[in-house]
Amino acid sequence: MGALEIVLTIVQLLACVAIVLVVLFQSGKSSGLSGAVFGGGNETFMSKNKGKSFDAKLARATKWLAALFVVLTLVLNFIVKK
Repeated sequence: MGALEIVLTIVQLLACVAIVLVVLFQSGKSSGLSGAVFGGGNETFMSKNKGKSFDAKLARATKWLAALFVVLTLVLNFIVKK
């Protein structure tokens, strides 16, 4: 096992753990009873700042970490097959 393969494997494992943690920190789409009773509300004040909320940042982090994980998996696959 080469040094590059070890480093990439460690980074991939850290990305995997980070994805799990970020997904666990996210709240559901319909959080509790308020989401079931008041399902609408697309034009509320809070939805205007949705891109700046903590959940939006977690969703963005999930996308970036998932992309990093996929790229690292492909790179490691090509390195091991050599």
